Amino acid sequence: MKRCYFCKGKVVEQRVRVDFRWGDELVVIEDVPAELCQQCGEKYFSPDVYKAMENLTKAKEKPIKHVAIDVIRFVQSATGKVNSL
Repeated sequence: MKRCYFCKGKVVEQRVRVDFRWGDELVVIEDVPAELCQQCGEKYFSPDVYKAMENLTKAKEKPIKHVAIDVIRFVQSATGKVNSL
């Protein structure tokens, strides 16, 4: 049985959704074959799968749907207080 590098949880093969960033581009790729830690959620990809995700992003494949996302700035003051703008 495979174990997670970080938490030593059980790792299983599963298809996952990936928020993939390439430069300034952010795309969501669905049904990606991965190994997923059942304890902490860490995802592991084979080199071939990772390269395929890069190629999908670079090729600007026609999306199957569009989603809107909010962008929030993380701000921490000199006193350590955390707030958002």
